[in-house]
Amino acid sequence: MTALPRGESPGADTAADPAAADATDPAGTPAAEAAPAGTGDGAGEEGAPAVSEAEAEIAAQRELRERIEKRKAEKDGPIEAGGKLSGTAADLLAAVRAVESGQKPATAFYDSPAPAPARRTAPAPAPVRDRAPEPAPAPRAASAESVAAVAAVLSAGGAPAALGRPAAALLGDRAAEILREDPWQLLALPGVGPEQADGFARALLKAAAGPDDERRTAALTGWLLERAALRGHTALDADRVREALAGRGVSDPAAAVQHAVAEGVVLVFQDGPEAGGAGEEPGEPEEPAAPVQVLLGLDRYALAEESLADGLARLVDGGGEADWSEAATAAPSPSAAELIRATAAHGLVAHTGGEAARAEPAALIAAARGLGLRALGAAHSVDGRRRLAADIGAPEAAVTLAGLLSGAEGPGRDEEGALALDLLVVLDAPQLDVETGAMLVESLADGVRLVLSGDPGVLGSAGAGQVFADVLAARACPRVASRTPDAGPIGELVSGIGVGELNQVAAPGKEVVIVPVRDAGEAVHRTVQLVADSVPRALGVPSGETQVITVGHGGAAGTRALNEALKQRLNPGPGRFGGFDPGDRVAHVPAPGRTVPGVVVSADAEGLHLDCAGSPVVVPQERVAESVRHAWALSAHQAAGMRWPAAVVVLPGDAAGGLSRPWVYTAFGRGERHLSVVHGVDQALPRAVAEVPAQERTTRLRALLEASRASQQAPEPQER
Repeated sequence: MTALPRGESPGADTAADPAAADATDPAGTPAAEAAPAGTGDGAGEEGAPAVSEAEAEIAAQRELRERIEKRKAEKDGPIEAGGKLSGTAADLLAAVRAVESGQKPATAFYDSPAPAPARRTAPAPAPVRDRAPEPAPAPRAASAESVAAVAAVLSAGGAPAALGRPAAALLGDRAAEILREDPWQLLALPGVGPEQADGFARALLKAAAGPDDERRTAALTGWLLERAALRGHTALDADRVREALAGRGVSDPAAAVQHAVAEGVVLVFQDGPEAGGAGEEPGEPEEPAAPVQVLLGLDRYALAEESLADGLARLVDGGGEADWSEAATAAPSPSAAELIRATAAHGLVAHTGGEAARAEPAALIAAARGLGLRALGAAHSVDGRRRLAADIGAPEAAVTLAGLLSGAEGPGRDEEGALALDLLVVLDAPQLDVETGAMLVESLADGVRLVLSGDPGVLGSAGAGQVFADVLAARACPRVASRTPDAGPIGELVSGIGVGELNQVAAPGKEVVIVPVRDAGEAVHRTVQLVADSVPRALGVPSGETQVITVGHGGAAGTRALNEALKQRLNPGPGRFGGFDPGDRVAHVPAPGRTVPGVVVSADAEGLHLDCAGSPVVVPQERVAESVRHAWALSAHQAAGMRWPAAVVVLPGDAAGGLSRPWVYTAFGRGERHLSVVHGVDQALPRAVAEVPAQERTTRLRALLEASRASQQAPEPQER
């Protein structure tokens, strides 16, 4: 096949960049396209008050946010020379200054471990709740006066007045005053980049706005780390941050970093062994010091990783031996029996495997419930919950993770905030970001067993961190690797991709079909033909059960173009409800990083009415543009954790740069019975499978877990 000309890049949707490239464009991509870049969903159980689903999640996260805010130093104005810092913050400031000045090596400073969280006691047994949860209180909205005041400041600086409401909601009642005093705080708003913030600052401050203004450099440093978090990083190498600041016109990046640390905008850490040859006998030659990496991170992710590491260590110590031998003997497969035995002996277990291996945690949950334990499985999506419930044979034993943490699903919490559980199995564990992971472990009492189960080959979480990968890499707990292979031609194809091989597979029932195309226009045409005609006629799979997956949102064959073409063919209409018509397939984003597939039902003064997996959802009019988009076509990140009877994966020529092995592995595995590949990338596809692994994310969790494990294994000093 001849090479195709490159067109507009659709935006990479890879494991290293959970949000599509155009979804995080600082120039200001519409929020309706940016919001759904994450994955997952969390529609509650049938009968739950779906209208307040977003409020429920926000309320569940409030406690963690409050703890994070308490970590920040209270300050009335700029901190000079670190004078208002104490404890860890002062040590961190001294560390970065001494390291950068050359007074001391980086190995001389170590971030002190966070205090261990209070250990929870196991709650009394409680029955699984069979009533709808109480709706969580709605978050406090910005007052009309505050919004108007912010809008006036924005207009004075030449910024869109439409940013007034989100700015007031983010910065609080003093938002107008804050922006007037520090215009670069505008960078905290989604979609605003340095160019826009600089222009806003020049309009307000005139000649006083310079590239080395400390307000600017502090905001830029935080913005760089927030951007890195969108790509999955919880920290960045300090050298990379300084280089990026220099590229933004900062003349003294080292001083800018020091100021950002002093202001509490970022924290500094080091990653490497302690210098000094600890443990060496006198007279032995010293080993050369290993390189030490100085990292910068935002406190919200630092706190989450430290809390998560401590919580996982606490769970490892819990559990204790239990006699589940009869349950293991009755297990449906050897891998399920091994998982049951490992869970009986340990408080924390990692389980890996493909789609077929999902039956093993289901068997574990069923066995534990048969022993009278309060066992529950939490999946990433409503579809995952449905499949898990079918495997267990008990709908009440399966929830979505978002629904469990928000209280919309599951047994609820005791007076101390712990979930009333003895065993929790989290499926689709690669989709677990570090903040959700911290909320999860903080919700589990001592003695509760936790099993993290998932396929290491799929794309990682939409949020910052790589919890499952770090747990596996740190060998923080026993790992049970499934020996159950995925069946059928699709399973054979995906299994090969997982080890870097793109093999031809026999597909006598048209389970796998390759459709070559010459350009993006033909790719769109053939995709519509497959969904509307070929797949329903040849396989009996309705159009509504076929999901299109492509590399990104932009480009001539991205999700936007494909959704427009598919709507015209499958559900034409004027878009009278803010661009939507009854019957449109949509993706609803109740909170960042979660995508709930749904169908438009109607609209009225209350908002847009959706049917999301059987649960009614009403999206207020003011939130439709930012949280609902068409979804006949999704990105692979949005589709992770879900499966459909048929999947059509579209690979136009301009998608070649966004392909990687995890992307192909994830996209090709979304079809249960049929996979069509609209193929226009020539040799880029086998090259990506063989040579482009997941891009590494910079995180601290693995080092924290390894340090915790080393301290537990270290021999106690002998008395002399």
